[in-house]
Amino acid sequence: MTFLGVATIGITYVVLKDDLPDVATLKDVRLQTPMQVFTADGELISQFGEQRRIPLTLEQMPPLLLEAFLATEDTRFYEHPGIDIIGIIRAASVVATSGELSQGASTITQQLARNFFLSREKKIIRKVKEIFLAIHIEQLLTKQEILELYLNKIELGQRAFGVGAAAQVYFGKSVTELTVDEIAIIAGLPKAPSILNPVRSASNARARRNVVLGRMLDTGAIDQATYENAIAAPVTSRLHGAQITASAPYIAEMVRQQMVDLFGEEVAYADGFKVFTTINSQQQAAAKQALQQNIYDYDERHGYRGPVARAWQAEFVSNDDESPVFNESGRLDDMALTQFLDQQQGIEDLVPAVVLSVAQQSAEVILKGGQTLTLEWDGLKWARNFIADDRQGAAPKSAASILAPGMSILVRQQDNAWRLSQVPLVSSALVALDPQNGAIRSLVGGYSFSQSQFNRVTQAKRQVGSNVKPFIYSAALEQNYTLASIMNDAPIHQWDNNAGIAWRPKNSPAVYDGPIRIREALAKSKNVVSIRLLRGIGVDASIAHLQKFGFAQSDLPRNETLALGSASLTPLEVVTGYAVFANGGHLVQPYVVDKVINAEGKVVYQHQPLLACQACGEQQNPDSSAELTDATVDELTDLNAMATEQYAPQVISAQNAFLIADALKSSVWGGGDWRQGTGWNGTAWQLQSLKRRDIAGKTGTTNDSKDTWFSGFTPQLVVTSWVGFDDANRSLGRALWNANLDRNQSAGTESGARTALPAWLNYMRVVLPAYAEKSLPTPVGISSVRIDQATGLLSRRTDDSSTFEYFKLGTEPTQYVSGSVPQIQFGEEPVEKTEEVEELF
Repeated sequence: MTFLGVATIGITYVVLKDDLPDVATLKDVRLQTPMQVFTADGELISQFGEQRRIPLTLEQMPPLLLEAFLATEDTRFYEHPGIDIIGIIRAASVVATSGELSQGASTITQQLARNFFLSREKKIIRKVKEIFLAIHIEQLLTKQEILELYLNKIELGQRAFGVGAAAQVYFGKSVTELTVDEIAIIAGLPKAPSILNPVRSASNARARRNVVLGRMLDTGAIDQATYENAIAAPVTSRLHGAQITASAPYIAEMVRQQMVDLFGEEVAYADGFKVFTTINSQQQAAAKQALQQNIYDYDERHGYRGPVARAWQAEFVSNDDESPVFNESGRLDDMALTQFLDQQQGIEDLVPAVVLSVAQQSAEVILKGGQTLTLEWDGLKWARNFIADDRQGAAPKSAASILAPGMSILVRQQDNAWRLSQVPLVSSALVALDPQNGAIRSLVGGYSFSQSQFNRVTQAKRQVGSNVKPFIYSAALEQNYTLASIMNDAPIHQWDNNAGIAWRPKNSPAVYDGPIRIREALAKSKNVVSIRLLRGIGVDASIAHLQKFGFAQSDLPRNETLALGSASLTPLEVVTGYAVFANGGHLVQPYVVDKVINAEGKVVYQHQPLLACQACGEQQNPDSSAELTDATVDELTDLNAMATEQYAPQVISAQNAFLIADALKSSVWGGGDWRQGTGWNGTAWQLQSLKRRDIAGKTGTTNDSKDTWFSGFTPQLVVTSWVGFDDANRSLGRALWNANLDRNQSAGTESGARTALPAWLNYMRVVLPAYAEKSLPTPVGISSVRIDQATGLLSRRTDDSSTFEYFKLGTEPTQYVSGSVPQIQFGEEPVEKTEEVEELF
C-alpha cells in the first residue's frame, strides 16, 4: 500500500513537472512596491501603486507578530518539510466523505507557493502542484527566508499586501507600534481578508481576532492576563493612507505623470521607486498656508453665502413633537445629530458643525466628532450677506442676523480661535522656484486638490495684466531707452476704424502725471506709458523680445493690448520669465523631479538642470601665463567639475536684467523725498514691511479685475501669486466697507496689490529668513550718474531734485540740466532716500 502511494506520487510528479514554475525565481523575487514621492528634505508627499506594501525584514517585525501568524496559520512550520502530512490526511478525509475540497491544509510554504505561482481555485490538481512547489521551496530557501517572503507577500485586504502595509492601512501605525489585539486582527486576515478586515466588518474582525488570541494562548505566545485584556479591547479601525508628512498633492500628480512618461505605468507603480523632488517641505507648508489664508480673506470681504444645509429648522419644531429624533429643546437628539454630522463633509481645514444656540454676539455649535464650542463675535462679525461679487449687505449687528439653531455650517481655526467659514469659490495659485537652476521649491495649484485636480500653476493660461510690463520695458532698453527716459503720462485717444469706436486705455487708478521717467512709470504701473513704449519699439520687435523669456508666440497678441497684459500665460511661465531678471539674464528650465532611486538603492534618474552662471566664460578661460599656485590648482579642479554641468542660455544681457530688476525695487520702495513733498509710492509698497532691500516685484491686474497677479524675487528665490475665478469671465469685483472691520480690511476694488500680493507677502515673510539678504551684483558695463528727477538729464544738485540712476555704459544722458559736462561715476550705488521712506511706512 505504501509502495503504491509512493509510486502514485512519483508518477504524478513526472506528469506535472514540466508544468511547474521555476521556484528559483524566489531567490531574486521583486515584490510589487508602491512608488513614494519625497520632498528634498525627506518628507513623504505621496504614494502611488495598486498594491500597498511596506517590505520588512524579520528583524523589523515584533516577535509576537511572528508567533501570532505561526499559531494561526502553521504551528508546525519549523518541523515540517513544506507540507503538513497530518493536515493533508485531515483534508483528504473531508474530500472522501463530502466530495468537496473545503479544508485548506496549507502550510505557510504552500501559501507562499500559491501566492507567487498559482491561483486560489479549489481544485485537486492545483493542490497537488502546490505541494510539489512547497517541497521545492523548502529545498531552495531557509525557513526564515520563507517566513519573511510570506509576511511581505500575503494579501491582507484593502489593497494591503504584507504585514507592514496592513499595520499602516488599518491602524495608521508601524508594526512595532501594534497592540496585542491589533496583531491578532492582522494575523487573522489571511483566511478571508475581504470579509474579516476591521474596516469591512468590525464584528467579523472581532470574532476572528478572538480565535487567533485563543490559539496564541494555547501555544504560549501570550499569558492569560494578556489574553483577557486583548479579548476585551474594542475593535476600532479606519482606512489610513500612507503617512504623508508634507502636503503637496499638485506636486505629487506632476511627479506621477513624469514617472509614467519615464518608466511606463506598470513599472512606475510597482518597482518601489523613491522619487526625490526639489520641494522644500517648510516652504511648501508656508505656500499652502499663505494661499489658503489669502483666499479666506478675499472670501470674507465679499460676504457670507449662508449655511451648507439645515439639520432642523427651529421655527417648525415644537417641544411636544412626538418624533423620537427631537429632544425637549426642539432639536435633534444626540444620536440623530451625531448621525447627521457624520454625513457632512469638511474640506481642507473646514470642519462641519451644527448651530445649537445663538446669543447676542456669539453662537454655540457642535463639531463633527462631538466637540462643542462657542463662536465669539470676532469670528462672526465679518459675515454680512453676499449679494454679488461687487455688492454686500449691511454689517451684521448680532449673531442672530447671521445664524440660527439647526444650521449646518463650516468653521475653521485661525490664530487659535474658531470662526465661521465657507468653501471659497475663488481660485488661486502660487509657485516659487530657484532662479539659478529652475528648481521648484513650492507649488500650490489651487485651494484644494480634493476639490479640483486642475493645476492652475501649470494648466491655467490667464491674462497677465501689468505683470507683463517688465518684459515690455526690457524690450525698450534694447531700443536705446533708459530708466531716465521721459515719457508722457497722458490719456490716449485713438480712433479704431475697424471697430468704429475710439480706444481710450486708462491708467488704474485714472491718475496722470504728465512727463515721467521710465523707472517711475514702471514702479507706478502706468498703462499709457507702456503703450507709448510699445509704439516706440514696435509690436513685432516686442513680441520677438518676449519670446526670449520662453513665452510662446501664439500666446502673445499682435496688437497694442500686449502692453496692457492681454497675453495669456500660466503662472509657471510667468515665474520662469521673471527668473531671467533675477539671475542675470538666463532662461532656466523649471523642474520638480531631482532624482529617482530604485528598490535596490541605485540612482536610476538624476536631473541635470541648466544653471545660470554669470561669469562662466571668464572662469573657464583662466590666464595661462599666471603662476600655478595651490589655490589655482584647487580652482582648476573646481572648474573641471563645472565643465560637466550645463548652462542656461543667456537670453538678455546681464545689464538689461540688472536694470529691470533694480527698477522693480522702486515698485517696493518708491522714490522722492516725502519731507519735501516729492515722495511717491510704487504699487508694491506693502512689501516694505519685510525690511529687505533685495526684493523686486510687480503687480498685475486685468480689465474688470478678472485676474490679479504679483511676481517678485530676490537673487535666490522668485515667486508668482495669482488669484481669480476659474470662470475667466467672472470679475473679482470689489468689497464695500464693512463697519465691523478696519476699512483697509474690507473696502476696495480687487487688484494685484490688494488680492494677489498678500499671499506672496505672507509666504515670503516665512521663507525669507532662510536666505541672507543679497543684492544683485552690478555687472560690467553699468554706470551710475546723478540725474535731475524732472527731466532725466544730468544734474550737479545734491538736493531732492536729483538722484542717482543706473545706465548701460554709453547710454547715459549727454546734456547737463545746467549745461555742464557730466561726470560719470562707474560702479557707484544709487543714493536712495531711505530715511524719508522708512519714516512714512
